[in-house]
Parts: sequence; C-alpha cells; structure tokens
Amino acid sequence: MFKELHHQETPLILCNVWDAASAIIADKLGYLAIGTSSAAIATSLGKTDGHNICYEKLLAVVKQISEVTTLPLSVDIEAGYADTPQEIVDNIAKLAKLGVVGINIEDSQLINGRRSLVGKHDFSEKLSQIKAHLNNAKIEMFINVRSDTYIVDAATALPETIERISLYEDAGADGIFLPCLTALDDIRKLVAHCNLPLNIMCMPELASFGLLQQLGVKRISMGNFVYDNMLAHLENTLSSIKQQGSFKPLNLV
Repeated sequence: MFKELHHQETPLILCNVWDAASAIIADKLGYLAIGTSSAAIATSLGKTDGHNICYEKLLAVVKQISEVTTLPLSVDIEAGYADTPQEIVDNIAKLAKLGVVGINIEDSQLINGRRSLVGKHDFSEKLSQIKAHLNNAKIEMFINVRSDTYIVDAATALPETIERISLYEDAGADGIFLPCLTALDDIRKLVAHCNLPLNIMCMPELASFGLLQQLGVKRISMGNFVYDNMLAHLENTLSSIKQQGSFKPLNLV
C-alpha cells in the first residue's frame, strides 16, 4: 500500500512526526502516511541531528508511534546508524518487526559539524548490497534515498544529482528524496530524468502543492519545520505568560 501511495495522480503529503502524540494528530486529521523526522526526534531528546542519539532510543520512539496508529510509517535512519550493509539491514529488520514499511537513508556524512557527500559509486554499491540483503531476508521496505546534493552545494547540484539518481535507480532505490531543492526548473528537469517517485521537502520558498503536482513531484514531506514551528509557538506563549503575569495567553475558557 505504501509504495502505491507514491504513484497516485496527487502527491503523497507525508506528515512528519516525532512522538506518539504527533502521530495521533496526523491520524486524526486524515493524513495517508507518516514519517519520522530525525531532527525533530533529536531535538525533542535534547540533542542535535546527525546520529546523536543511539539507535535503541530511535527504536523506542518508533515503537511508541507504531502503537498508536495504523498509518503506514516510514523512518528516517539518517546514514543507517551502522557502517556495513549487513549491520544497516539488521537495523532495518528491527524496524520491520515494529511494522515500519519505509526508510530514508542519506548519501552524506556529518563529521565535526560539516556535511559532505559520500562518493556516489561507493554509496550506490552499499545501497545495492543493502537491497540484496533485504531481498534475501524477505523484508519488504520502501527505500527512499535522500541525496544531499542541494544541501552541500546547490550551485552545482543539478548535474551531480542527475548522475546520482541514475546510479541509485540501478542499485534498487524505490524513491529519491532531494531536501532543499526548490528551483522549479531544476525540479522539472529532475522529474523528467528520474524514473522513481521524486520526494521534495518543505522549504520557505517551496511552490504550492498544486504546482509541484503539475511538475510531477510524487511525495512532499515536512521535515522538521512543523516541529520547529510548534516550538516557536510554545516559546512565544511561555514568554507572554511571563510578561503578562497571567494565563490569558492560553485563551482558557
């Protein structure tokens, strides 16, 4: 079912969640699928994004989410929380046991706060081995490959992205995710080149869902923007309570 949601006429609007409460709200409002935001989960635990929580903590959060909703759930595993393809597949298997149907895995690494791309041939080979191990284990999992070309260097991202998409398609990816991509001409060219569903993420200057649909985008996700917006609202509310010396900002009835 989850894979089919990427081949509808209208894009799949993936609601990114970070805990059981946010998953319950997404379910209540009729979203068709949910996905975790690694950045939102890390922030909610007092950490920064980039493998700064252990995999067991991520699993604990995913378990809590899976227990309160039957919506298809995709999990952001960043770079896999492991080094070898077999170790990454072992991590994915733990998610599958919780009912997870999809993952995001990225082709970059964060070292000393600096993000850089992994060599495209090295990453595609790792991806191919991950896919083979999953098939051998009879684990069905939608692999949404996040390529960070537009995060690392947007000025020269287009040709590099085109090359990476071709390699990742051949390696067995089910979808391509390009965060920070907003230029309409680039989106148009990449959709034309890509044989897989293309996933775009919320950004301040991103076009409307209707226009993205016309361009052929198949999945639109929220990243950590909804969570950050909620925190900003919380900060404003708490500040108003302190300044006014009352709970009127809560609009209690």
